[in-house]
Parts: sequence; C-alpha cells; structure tokens
Amino acid sequence: MNINLLIIIIILVGINISIIIKMYFMKKSINEIENAYKYILNSDTNNIIAITSNDKDIKKLTNSINREIKKLRREKLQYENGNQELKRLITDISHDLRTPLTAINCYIETFEEGKLNQKQKESVEIIKNKIGELISLTEQLRDLSIGIDVERKVRKENCCINDILEETIASYYNSFKIKNIVPNIKICKKRIYRNIDKDMIIRVFENLISNSIKYSDSNCNVVLYEDGKISFSNKASKLDVTTVKKIFDRYYTLENMKKYSGLGLAIAKQLVELNGGIITAKYIKNELYIEILF
Repeated sequence: MNINLLIIIIILVGINISIIIKMYFMKKSINEIENAYKYILNSDTNNIIAITSNDKDIKKLTNSINREIKKLRREKLQYENGNQELKRLITDISHDLRTPLTAINCYIETFEEGKLNQKQKESVEIIKNKIGELISLTEQLRDLSIGIDVERKVRKENCCINDILEETIASYYNSFKIKNIVPNIKICKKRIYRNIDKDMIIRVFENLISNSIKYSDSNCNVVLYEDGKISFSNKASKLDVTTVKKIFDRYYTLENMKKYSGLGLAIAKQLVELNGGIITAKYIKNELYIEILF
C-alpha cells in the first residue's frame, strides 16, 4: 500500500476519533446543562449551572444561561416582595374600613331605637344599606388579598375545629344583630382536631358565615358534627340546583353570581383543598348547604 495513502487514512481516522470524542463530551455537557437547568427551575436554590467541559463555546453558553438565571431570580424576588406588600396593603385597608363602618352601624341601630318619623326612618334605612354596600366592598378587598396569597405554603398545625368555629362565629355577632338573624349554632361536645393551616380555615369560615348573613332570606345555620363535617346553610330562594353546581367556579360566579361573593367561594374551595379537605354545595328545598370535611 502506498505510504502516502496510509498516512492519509491514519490522519482521517485520527480526525474522526477526535470528532467522536468531542461530540461525546459536548453531548455530556449539554445533558449536564439540561439537568442542572431543570433542577434550578423546579427547586428553591441559589445554585448555578456547573459543567465539566473545558470547551470554550460550551462555557460561553453556560455563562449566558447562568446570567439569565440570576436575572430571573432577581425578578422573581422583586415580584414576591411586591406581591406581599400589595397583600398587606389591601388587608390593612380592608380592616381599617371595616372597623369604623361596623361602629357606625351600631350607632345607627341605637339611633333607630328613638322616635323617628317616616321620613327619618327611610333616611336611616338608606344609610344602613349604603353602609352594608361599603362593608361588602371591604370584604371583596379581603377576598382579593386572599387570592394574592392563596398559593403560599400551607403552615399546618394540630388545631381544634370547635374553637376556630366558635371564635369566628362570635366575631360576627354585630353582623347577625344588624340583619336581625338569630343563628342556629350546633357545635358537638366532642373536640375535633385536624392538622390544618389555622389562618386559612378562619378565612374559609369567615367567607361562608359572611355569605350566609348577607344573602340569606331569613336564617343561618352552622353545624359541626362529630365526624368533623361542618355545615353552613341558609334559605336562598333565588338559587336553583343548576346554579349551585357552579357555585365554586371562579368565572361563573364573577359573571353570573356577583351577589354570591364572586372570588370568595372559589378561593374558599382552594383553601379547603390546600388543607386536604373537601367542600361541596347542594340545594334542597330552597336551602343552600355548603359542607366541609377535613
């Protein structure tokens, strides 16, 4: 065989081997980048992508991706901080408005006990209705703050459902009185403990009790059973079976059931499910029943 041809063949084989080796290490580096990128995106870590390759182009690519990762982290942190600040602001505004409005309602109630002529009675009724509308707006603000924070980590602890329910109902004493509703409360003597996020469940109970007060035709019933089921019910003659099936649908409530708290019931469902519970709604003989089981 011609010596020159042999040399050419050896050179070509060497080139092919070097190309194969280079491709192997490039593929290895690409896999390292892909796996590291997936891990960084799916976990709460400050790591950056590290590779074993010394190839300058692969290193350049890795450095570019790491710069974008750092940029994304900064933007995510700014978003989360802004989100929390907005939530705190909305919650504070809601609380600051609700407190004086509730006090004004109490004064109006006292004023009603005096002797009023028909015109004064009509004026007082208008004032009460407007105050009710303002209180409803503060509750919508509260619902918005819950919506912003609903994806936060659940902080579970062993809590007594009896105590949480009793405390929440008691906080609505004035609201029941203003609406002339005497609630029918039945809380079992057995102490019911569940591993839940207390703040989230308080929000759920507040939402359901508030709805019962605002939109009940005449009554409000709250029952805690020994198996841990909690039932909220009230007369709601304007509803029907079809409507109630969609009562937890965020978009349906916004467009078709603005009266029934809009975001509130959809968020209540999310909060219950985040705590491992089940929430259902049913309509029996003009009565709306919303039941929760943890």
